[in-house]
Amino acid sequence: MPISMYSASVPVLKQMLGSLAEILARTEAHATEHKIDHDAYLQARLFPDMFPLLRQVQIACDFAKGVSARLADVEVPVYDDKERSFAELQALIAKTIAFVDGLEPALFEGAEDREVVLRPGTPKERRFGGHDYLIHYGLPQFFFHVTTTYAILRGLGVNIGKRDFMGKY
Repeated sequence: MPISMYSASVPVLKQMLGSLAEILARTEAHATEHKIDHDAYLQARLFPDMFPLLRQVQIACDFAKGVSARLADVEVPVYDDKERSFAELQALIAKTIAFVDGLEPALFEGAEDREVVLRPGTPKERRFGGHDYLIHYGLPQFFFHVTTTYAILRGLGVNIGKRDFMGKY
């Protein structure tokens, strides 16, 4: 039995965004308990040429809303990405979950064959069928940024593990 594009995207995105919210809440509590400036975590990177944690979370949210919107054939919401605190990141994640959760499964019918065009009209334009976009581009990009967020925090000593990464399923 084939899996629907809705089932392969929306529940997965929601699960991992929920995990991201919980990991950030635990990080904020950890920082407060240990009297560590929150920016030490929010600006932390795995390596100097990588984005800081704050941006990793923003990009994960960008992919969650972008992937789901493109597959549902609705306009991708534009967020300003001005978050600078744990509370603002939590609000961004909540807003992203609300958007993704608000997409009805019927919107995803035929999405596997829907053309998805990224960066149209530019030298970096990419065209995908919906299935390939989800499986080979959208989900891997989303998971990269969620995983990088987890790795930054784990590397800084936040007491989180695989179960925290996986979230509720």
